[in-house]
Amino acid sequence: MEYGFAKRENFRAAFCGFDPHRVAAFTPDDQARLMENAGIIRSRAKIAATIANAQAWLAMHNAGEDFAAFAWGMVHAAQAHERGTGLEAQTPLSGRVAKALKHKGFRFVGSTTAQAWMQAVGMLDGHEAACFCYRGASSRP
Repeated sequence: MEYGFAKRENFRAAFCGFDPHRVAAFTPDDQARLMENAGIIRSRAKIAATIANAQAWLAMHNAGEDFAAFAWGMVHAAQAHERGTGLEAQTPLSGRVAKALKHKGFRFVGSTTAQAWMQAVGMLDGHEAACFCYRGASSRP
């Protein structure tokens, strides 16, 4: 089984460079093709959710709603009030973010996934205060 960079590149190729416009248009034939791709996770539910998530993103985009502003708005509203160790698998904020994403039509997005996503993209600092990588509050506007 592949991990790391090679696996990420397999996903990038399979999902058209993560272009939400292209992924949102995937057909059942595309889903069947992805199920045969040994370089990615071949879960029918996760593949369908990825396509549905691209469609949800596209619906927001077409309605003039900026996804980044939507997501960052929830984080900045909570940062002054929610401080943890950075080691939590989920927080009240990640629960609210997951719920808001589900309300927008996103799938396979629970509280733990939302927490990991917010840390991975730099919305939250997932380091302990004593860690040399710790930044404190996010620096993005």
